[in-house]
Amino acid sequence: MLKIQIINGPNLNLLGVREPGIYGNTSFESYLEELRKSYPDVTIDYFQSNVEGMLIDKLQEVGFSYDGIILNAGAYTHTSVALQDAVRSLTTPVVEVHISNVFQREAFRHHSFLSPVCKGVICGFGMTSYRLALEALISDKK
Repeated sequence: MLKIQIINGPNLNLLGVREPGIYGNTSFESYLEELRKSYPDVTIDYFQSNVEGMLIDKLQEVGFSYDGIILNAGAYTHTSVALQDAVRSLTTPVVEVHISNVFQREAFRHHSFLSPVCKGVICGFGMTSYRLALEALISDKK
């Protein structure tokens, strides 16, 4: 059974209520329940924090034993060299995910410190971005 860790960064605990025009009306917890039902043969663990150091701790905790990590670092994507260094050090593949199309948003969101050290990037498909990342990680293990 594959083990996949989803890690969400700052403000993503507010999905479903935060800027629904950008992020939709669904909480991540309800989407996660759907995702787990659709992939019963995959263990999908979930972690969210608004604290950069806690995200790094979680990456280091799972980044040598899990089959894949789906990382939505939120705004830290555009600011955190520390997260880049953490991802670079892992042996587990990481897929960077964004719910919105960051290239249709403010210019500062067009740069990612994470993209160069991730296996791939998926953005702009709403919550489906997580499923697409999961599919990529599953097909990579076949």
